[in-house]
Amino acid sequence: MKRGRIGLALVLAVVLVAAFTLAYAASKAPDKPVTVESKDVFKERKKAPVVFDHAKHKEAKCDACHHVYKDGKNVFKEGDEVQKCGACHKLEDQDKVLKLEKAFHKQCQDCHKKLKKEKQKTGPTACGKCHPGAKDE
Repeated sequence: MKRGRIGLALVLAVVLVAAFTLAYAASKAPDKPVTVESKDVFKERKKAPVVFDHAKHKEAKCDACHHVYKDGKNVFKEGDEVQKCGACHKLEDQDKVLKLEKAFHKQCQDCHKKLKKEKQKTGPTACGKCHPGAKDE
């Protein structure tokens, strides 16, 4: 009888820790749209910066976009500090690290195209839909 109560208490403790961790991670995500602008990488901008809305992406896990690779594996966990993309991704490709522009496009467009293919609600893939004022190429 006592073992059952201890087991139940442990399960409840794990559930509570998980719930608080997720709530904390969610509270760290910006509640307002973020302008994605890497002035430190792009000296001259070809297109308007993208406005990214975390609220519209709440169904995705944080590590679907944010990543820290160690030994070829993404070790980023919800609640970890988020680095600016330009910290690793630069103006040009560097070994296995994609250049910043390609990394953004691959991350966003590939996800949106995948969701579209699966007939799920998704975002844009055309230039002008993400970059205001840009002509679709």
